[in-house]
Amino acid sequence: MYDGDDGPGAVAARLTGRTATDERSLSGALTEVALDDGRSVMVKRADSPEEARAEAAGLRWMAEAGTVRVPTTHGQDGPWLVTDLIERGRPSGDAALDLGRALAGLHLAGVPAFGSAPPGGPREAYIGRAPMRNAEGAEWPQWCAEHRVLPYLRRAVDDGTIAVPEAEVIERLCARLPGLAGPTEPPARLHGDLWNGNVLWGADGHAWLIDPAAHGGHRETDLAMLHLFGCPHLDEVLRGYERVAPLADGWSDRIGLHQLFPLLVHAVLFGRGYAEQALSTAKAALER
Repeated sequence: MYDGDDGPGAVAARLTGRTATDERSLSGALTEVALDDGRSVMVKRADSPEEARAEAAGLRWMAEAGTVRVPTTHGQDGPWLVTDLIERGRPSGDAALDLGRALAGLHLAGVPAFGSAPPGGPREAYIGRAPMRNAEGAEWPQWCAEHRVLPYLRRAVDDGTIAVPEAEVIERLCARLPGLAGPTEPPARLHGDLWNGNVLWGADGHAWLIDPAAHGGHRETDLAMLHLFGCPHLDEVLRGYERVAPLADGWSDRIGLHQLFPLLVHAVLFGRGYAEQALSTAKAALER
């Protein structure tokens, strides 16, 4: 019998109304907690209450669209977040096709503006462990440059990860974004941090999305993230997506533009290797 009087088990009991019977640490931040009704939940400890609040609001916002599968959120308490536990399975083409259709539906659910935060979510949010400010804008190229690319470029320069002369190529790309961004798109409801590690292939045969950095953005950004770090059955994901919401002509040529933001975030968090990838991506985009 679990007898802890604080920590993940106590938080799970408080937010689910059940008794915690056991807990199993999965990492420094994640704990699986068994409840007395036979269920298990995932308890996550964020670095701050605002980080946990941003994630909880993003999960609820995605769930409200009624398209993608996300774990049920039982509550947030300070830096703690409690959600359903998703039992792991194996990727499949059918699940990927369904994920593509669902992701298109999420994007089509829309938002008031680029940079819109989920209801109840903080303006000063996070992507992974990096701060992400949700300031609204009307035009994607200008908004993306001001609120998604340049803040992380400046941080990388300040940290010495990118040299001042190197930054010029990314600044030049930002200036040219209006002519490179393709057809105008309405703001989409994004997961916002859609790399493969945030796609859980469930034992139930479906794909589930976790750990969002949800905000209003350009729908090609989520797809570019899936390309950046790879995704099982990505062709099937894209096939399902296009059946619901066909992508604009030339979208594959713009993947690099949309990868620049996450690459700079990774440069800030993890160092020079991602900075070099961001610089080469910017150069390639300018040469198209």
